[in-house]
Amino acid sequence: MTTILLGPQRFTTTVQATLRSLDREGPVAMINAGWEEREAEDAELRGVLDDRGVNVSLYGRAVEALGSDRDLRVAILEHRTRHAELRAFYGIRLQAAWDTVFAVMRRASKNDVAEGARRSAMQALRDVDDWYAYEVARIVDTTATSQVVQSSEALARQRREVAETISGAAVVAVAGGHVGILMETLRLLDVAIPPQTPVIAWSAGAMAVCNPVVLFHDFAPQGVTAPEVHDRGLGRLRGIIPLPHARRRLALEDRERMALFAKRFPAHRLVPLDDGTIVRFSGQVDPGHGPTVLPEGARYVESDGAIATWGAA
Repeated sequence: MTTILLGPQRFTTTVQATLRSLDREGPVAMINAGWEEREAEDAELRGVLDDRGVNVSLYGRAVEALGSDRDLRVAILEHRTRHAELRAFYGIRLQAAWDTVFAVMRRASKNDVAEGARRSAMQALRDVDDWYAYEVARIVDTTATSQVVQSSEALARQRREVAETISGAAVVAVAGGHVGILMETLRLLDVAIPPQTPVIAWSAGAMAVCNPVVLFHDFAPQGVTAPEVHDRGLGRLRGIIPLPHARRRLALEDRERMALFAKRFPAHRLVPLDDGTIVRFSGQVDPGHGPTVLPEGARYVESDGAIATWGAA
């Protein structure tokens, strides 16, 4: 019942030592669909997994299934179009709600009217997130339960082979890359990781195994500048929002901005995952058992915007 979230692996590689610490023999199922067309270029990844890696090939399988089933291809393209349109509307509403919260917070007033205005503005921001999450779930469920998806022989064959590979793995490793593509292929191939199988995940992979998947980049040159709820994750770790490349992508010194980020998700812990970070969760991973408790020593964003250490005196 182990799930380990790692910092990015490009400059500081910790996955090999982490795998060895599990002391489990057998194949390691590699999920690196976020690499898209480079998915098969996995020699380096196999090497850091002690040459035990078996590529699940989600991206390649998805391309093959879509290429051989026209109706399935049309259904998935329609799904992408609907999701993209929803994200466009969400971005408009989100940016306005985000900017409103800052405007209300910065108004020089401390009476009860001001406090009510701040609470109301924050709730309006959460309401936009909730609306988007509901609509995403509706789009996802509509596609997943459609006759086209359910009856596709090409997809069913790929799903069976994926399930066989994962069920025979001693460990599952989920790499980074494009989180949108990663989530799309995980869902299309109906990936289900047994709770008892240890998981090592980093970057986009860490985001994918939690729920929700939240995108963020305080230094983006254009577009939406607020953190965005993007999709439903696998939900292996509930109540955890990973923040890969936190130092590169977040204005961590801006306490006001970070406090707003944390308060926006009061039922979750925002966990920075920078180079060298290892956060090991052991025990309960059943989605029906509530939020996951942070392990002692894990860093997280406090409600005042500061980076704190869980369990520190």
